[in-house]
Amino acid sequence: MPTIQTKSALSVDELLNKAEQLSLTELEQLISRVIALRAKRRAPYLPEKETQLLLKINRGLPPEVQKRYDVLNTRRREEKLTSDEHQELLHITGQIEKMNAERVQYLAELARLRGISLTALMEELDIRPPAYE
Repeated sequence: MPTIQTKSALSVDELLNKAEQLSLTELEQLISRVIALRAKRRAPYLPEKETQLLLKINRGLPPEVQKRYDVLNTRRREEKLTSDEHQELLHITGQIEKMNAERVQYLAELARLRGISLTALMEELDIRPPAYE
């Protein structure tokens, strides 16, 4: 069984067990970074333009904004949001929607550079549309 060297060796199963402890947001960030790592290893050299697009595609919210969003979203589900918190949640949601729209543009540009469809690129990069609550 393959292991990853850290201060102590972790098997893939142990690493998966650790990943199960992550929040959904942290897990999605980990997945994005692992996908980028896999792409880097499969193609040791990427043209600069593709590299820059992949970095933009995999960019996420700053961790402090993501944490605040998670807190506000939990309060929303619990129906405990104040009016100010609701406005803050709407603002962060707008930021996320803008980032997602930009991400699709970057994906489309990368697909064009590679001469493949957006769907084929998303399959190649193992990118799936987000699941909404």
